[in-house]
Amino acid sequence: MDPGLLTRVACIVPAKDEQDRVAATVTAARALPGVELVIVCDDGSSDATAQHAAAAGAIVVSHERNRGKAAAVESAVNGLGVIEQRDRRPEIGTLLLLDADLGASAARCAPLVDAVVTGRAALAIAVLPPQQTADGQQAGGMGLVMGTARRGIAELTGWTPQAPLSGQRCLTRRAFELASPLAAGWGMEVGMTVDVLRAGLTVEEIDVDLSHRATGTDLAGQLHRASQLKDVTRALAARGLVRRLRDRNAPDGVPGLLRRLGRGPR
Repeated sequence: MDPGLLTRVACIVPAKDEQDRVAATVTAARALPGVELVIVCDDGSSDATAQHAAAAGAIVVSHERNRGKAAAVESAVNGLGVIEQRDRRPEIGTLLLLDADLGASAARCAPLVDAVVTGRAALAIAVLPPQQTADGQQAGGMGLVMGTARRGIAELTGWTPQAPLSGQRCLTRRAFELASPLAAGWGMEVGMTVDVLRAGLTVEEIDVDLSHRATGTDLAGQLHRASQLKDVTRALAARGLVRRLRDRNAPDGVPGLLRRLGRGPR
């Protein structure tokens, strides 16, 4: 790819029911160096997410029903391709993927963009500081999803990430294509990281002071993490983790996979 194409950036924002934050996220993203356009995929929202995103200057594509994060990202990138062909624009070489709930903190994502446009990395992943819920409690659960993702990536690639589930990432268009089709739902980030590393490309993690709406330990938070765990496990299994562990005499199936991952990589 022409290095000059990397300096042109499209920001991709999957969003569902984010009318309170998406406009601030879009505004901050549009001001980042190199960002030429922001494309929001409204993934079946029941609120005014699409209208708020458009009012802030984003191009909006919409799903009539919720199809999951990975499908929303793919629809937004497909929309970018349509715009490039329609307007006969040169291909934008860098994609910045941001969650819709970052708000004004999205303005701090320039280090991710810099890592990719300078050629230092094909995929740059943000490591966020510890987050708090709206009521001031420490976010997160018992670490099962994070641990499963981290250890699964390490088993498959030999690289152990700090933030395997971080959705705030910048990557080259080529890296995105190599990771496509994306792993479904919440497995998108784990699948992308494995695919990019297996393609022989460089992945870098960068500390970025971002904040988003974090989930706690209430029922809604536990259900969210259960959905994450299902999708993350599916993404790892699709990339051969169950077979790899079976070959090493690990118990079969998802229960065996989780028990093996709970002990960490050897």
